[in-house]
Amino acid sequence: MSRFFWVRHGPTHANAMVGWTDLPADLSDTAQLARVSSHLPQDALVISSDLIRAHDTATAIQGARIRLPDTPSLREINFGAWEMASFDSAPQPERLRAFWETPGDLSAPDGESWNAASARVSAAVGTLRAAHPGRDIIAVAHMGAILTQVQTALGITAYEAFGHRIDNLSITALRHDGQRWHADSINYLP
Repeated sequence: MSRFFWVRHGPTHANAMVGWTDLPADLSDTAQLARVSSHLPQDALVISSDLIRAHDTATAIQGARIRLPDTPSLREINFGAWEMASFDSAPQPERLRAFWETPGDLSAPDGESWNAASARVSAAVGTLRAAHPGRDIIAVAHMGAILTQVQTALGITAYEAFGHRIDNLSITALRHDGQRWHADSINYLP
């Protein structure tokens, strides 16, 4: 059995679509970080996206756990031309609306589709499971990356996955029983 504890990075306070832009996280809530760390298995491996907001959050909750190298495979969706735009100011608003309402192969101009992001994150998860069989893994990542795995665990559509809230510094616990994924908790805030 493999368990993944997905932790969303600390808040950036950006009022825009933040994908691959490398913004720092606000990690000033040290009490919340301590609660997150203490809730997670002490013998778990820790990995994060290579973006600073995830990297620094992983460092803040790592404790004495073993750290694996950061990986770009756990990054947020690449929003391309919509990167750092608000929903009201993004180019091609009809395409943006369709991206969120019918997620799949549609992408932002010069960006990444939901299906491409999901395949990227799922491949990283498969690699981690194969390299560390039976180990608990804490993966510090981003809302979109986490939702791709919620979709897999629940067997729901991407649109339904978007209906799940993934707060900053929340924990989503997913378990693989050797056959399939199960969701033990989604968006838990300790």
